[in-house]
Amino acid sequence: MSKSKIIRQQIWGRLHDVAKPDTRFHLNFSEVIPDFVGSEAATEHVVAMPEYAASQFAFITPDNCLVDLRRRMIADGKSFVMSTYGIYRGFLLIEPGMVPAGAELYAAWLDGMEHFARPITLEEIARRGRFDFMVTGASAVSVDGVRFGKGHGFFDLEWGMFTDLGLVDETTPVVAVVHDCQMVEEKLTPSETDILVDHIATPTRMHRVERRAKRPHGVKWNLLEPKQIADTPPLQELQRIQGIA
Repeated sequence: MSKSKIIRQQIWGRLHDVAKPDTRFHLNFSEVIPDFVGSEAATEHVVAMPEYAASQFAFITPDNCLVDLRRRMIADGKSFVMSTYGIYRGFLLIEPGMVPAGAELYAAWLDGMEHFARPITLEEIARRGRFDFMVTGASAVSVDGVRFGKGHGFFDLEWGMFTDLGLVDETTPVVAVVHDCQMVEEKLTPSETDILVDHIATPTRMHRVERRAKRPHGVKWNLLEPKQIADTPPLQELQRIQGIA
């Protein structure tokens, strides 16, 4: 078993004590990054960041632990893009004015996002310009910023697409929101696709990462199965944009 799988298994064991069950996947952590006790406190650390205050166009993942942060972003009038589950239906856009006052929490849930947001293509995202802030959940994250997802590589894939289009780079602030039990105290060596984060927000603290390696760039097409490309419309769109379809 790889080290990343061992770490996930260890963290998932601890998560059972603090995770909030998902309505569809319960506590199946290989299919969902759960909400957890104290996620609102972790959100407070994020919204206190100067980078958050300055952000005008952000990207956020559909993880359950980010519901409260999505609610705050809607209430604060932030425009942001969120991926759909598994990226199977691409990306959704929320802009100021799309969510009526009082409906921010509903809109922050995945079903609510489907109701209030609208689909957005990679090409339209590219026309809008760079993301100036990114937030993701994680199964685990090391103190030196190596992030582990559920094991499917969705965030790595999104990062690859966005770097190919010049929407993010080494300077883009990336924040991981996790429970304290999801932090790995040992330093880890990132793989060629691991995204290094700059900040780790937990219920008890905001940890700033001293990055010692570069983030990956571009979609690693040689690592993708044909079925994954066929099941992910934005990958097909990127191939057309790059003239390789």
